[in-house]
Amino acid sequence: MTPAHTPFDGALLVDKPPEWTSHDVVAKVRNHFRLEKVGHCGTLDPMATGLLILVLGKATRMSERFMAADKVYDGTLRLGETTDSYDADGELTATLPVPPLTLDDLNGAASAFLGDLMQVPPMVSAKKIQGVALYKLARQGKEVPREPRLVHIHTFRFSEYEEPFGYFRVSCTKGTYVRSLAHDLGARLGCGAHLTALRRVGSGRFDVADALPLPEILALDRNALASRILPLVRLRNWE
Repeated sequence: MTPAHTPFDGALLVDKPPEWTSHDVVAKVRNHFRLEKVGHCGTLDPMATGLLILVLGKATRMSERFMAADKVYDGTLRLGETTDSYDADGELTATLPVPPLTLDDLNGAASAFLGDLMQVPPMVSAKKIQGVALYKLARQGKEVPREPRLVHIHTFRFSEYEEPFGYFRVSCTKGTYVRSLAHDLGARLGCGAHLTALRRVGSGRFDVADALPLPEILALDRNALASRILPLVRLRNWE
């Protein structure tokens, strides 16, 4: 009789390293441990680090549920420079002088983005238009109209400012482009800005403090991996 579930049906919390795509992490874990089904709940850009929820086996059916949860990020932006991707991985498009600013000035500007917000996806993003990822069109030098979508910013607050770098935390609904927030804040301040670092620290009830860095996960044997997987029965009881 086939068991209802196995120790490899559940969620694995990964602290994603920089330069890896979310798909890279999924493929590495699946192939390394010879798992049949592995998915993830919410894409992180290659530059970003932090909490990546992998769903294994029968838990892959729950990916949409976990993807829908609110997210929390810690980030750093650089004022005075804009890029085509709105982050440090892009090409520099403009440089402007940074006006005298205080931490209160940054938080005053950030407060304008709280609540419901219509956000236009960046051209350099994985968002698809007619089945083609925007970043592929951007590489061809093309720019196409993008429909704005509704997101909600619960908090957007800076904790520190050392010109030209600002350090902030944002909590928001799924699908929010934090690099667009950085870009738009720079535009509001009149000097431009781009994201230089981003770390996801929370997603719904999951916290990066409970995640293992990817190299440590890959050093585990299958039994040790099973002990790190949040079991399916526990996940089903979470609302």
